[in-house]
Amino acid sequence: MSKRKNKFKARKSVAKRFKITKTGKVIRRGAQNRHLKANRSKRNTRRGKVPKTVTGKMAKKIKKMMGK
Repeated sequence: MSKRKNKFKARKSVAKRFKITKTGKVIRRGAQNRHLKANRSKRNTRRGKVPKTVTGKMAKKIKKMMGK
């Protein structure tokens, strides 16, 4: 009889919000980029489209939640 460990299920809420690159970086979307864009400058709206990287302890937590 072999002892098998349970399979880890990734948290779907985290999996939908973050992506992990091949190099292991955690990528997220920028905030405040859904609606009411007329109030903001074009520069800010462009900057909001660029994906941001998550660093530090939060990145470690996210990777753990995603099972990586």
